[in-house]
Amino acid sequence: MRPVPLALSVAVTGALLLTACGSQRAGAGGPGTGRAAASPGADDPSCGTSTAPSAAASADPGGQGAQDTDGVRLVGAAGCPAFEVTNDTGRNATFTITYQRLSASGAALSSARQTVSSVAPGRTVRRAVAPDAPDASVVDAQDATHVRIIKVRSVPTAEAPARTGPCPPSGVRVYADDGDAAMGLRVVGLHLENCGTRAYPLDGYPRLRLLDQRHEPVDSVRVLHGGAAIATGTGADAAPRPLVLAPGESAHAGLVWRNTTGSGDPVDAPYVRVVAKPGAAAVTVTPELDLGTTGRLGVGAWEKDRGTEAGRGGSGRPGDSPDDGPEGSTSGRTSGRTNPAERPS
Repeated sequence: MRPVPLALSVAVTGALLLTACGSQRAGAGGPGTGRAAASPGADDPSCGTSTAPSAAASADPGGQGAQDTDGVRLVGAAGCPAFEVTNDTGRNATFTITYQRLSASGAALSSARQTVSSVAPGRTVRRAVAPDAPDASVVDAQDATHVRIIKVRSVPTAEAPARTGPCPPSGVRVYADDGDAAMGLRVVGLHLENCGTRAYPLDGYPRLRLLDQRHEPVDSVRVLHGGAAIATGTGADAAPRPLVLAPGESAHAGLVWRNTTGSGDPVDAPYVRVVAKPGAAAVTVTPELDLGTTGRLGVGAWEKDRGTEAGRGGSGRPGDSPDDGPEGSTSGRTSGRTNPAERPS
């Protein structure tokens, strides 16, 4: 799994207690199964989750109070932590919150992501912290007593990546995976699946627009065609050629860069606005580009995925685990790519 660069992590905010307020042990499998206890969810009436803002906050084990992190803060009574999300943009936005579950002493026990979808402009909504982290089975409920926000990412809801759920109006899903990181070389895959009912032609390279944490364009980085412009052996070196994706088929393209720092200020671009081909709807993904001072990003041409078949849903890439961005959290390797550490340029 590609680690989240420390330089990109938003400053840690206050943590809230998970214990009390109706906490209960998950019942699947019955008593004595060793499954982690769950804190109250959004449907627990004792937590009072609503769309109304609140100023309430609990103390964290490190002594910090609730703080605002890119429009999100932790609120709620002890045992009922909630994310309070404010959209100060001019259009509907979808927020992805990366957070940790902590012990009473402040030690990190597990991490997770949670999505708050389609927050209207100028609105503040509250959503209960999800009761279970992806690795909750290894965390004892009595130990995980606090929550702490690590970072927040937001994209226009109309441009949110989609890996699952209803097929977008465009007829295709576009998303980024978690990629690979080795010896300062980064490789992240862009994935496109034809989930519609018509053939979808592709030719050449995806069009990219890099955005900083404030969603402002990053114009100091040159986008170069082909991964070999950065390093060989990344799997993003194939020459562009026309493709036609039948319904159920998918394709991928690679983003390749180095996190090398020399003179000057390092450049971070958490967001990339992707247009698969001229006239296609834009999708904003969050590959967390930590470009150092290199000023260069390589992008590979679209290539059809091996093993996808017309009429079959899914990406057809066993073991591939894309980064959903706003949809959730997974980890994995870019489809069809070798480890960049094996063949550096």
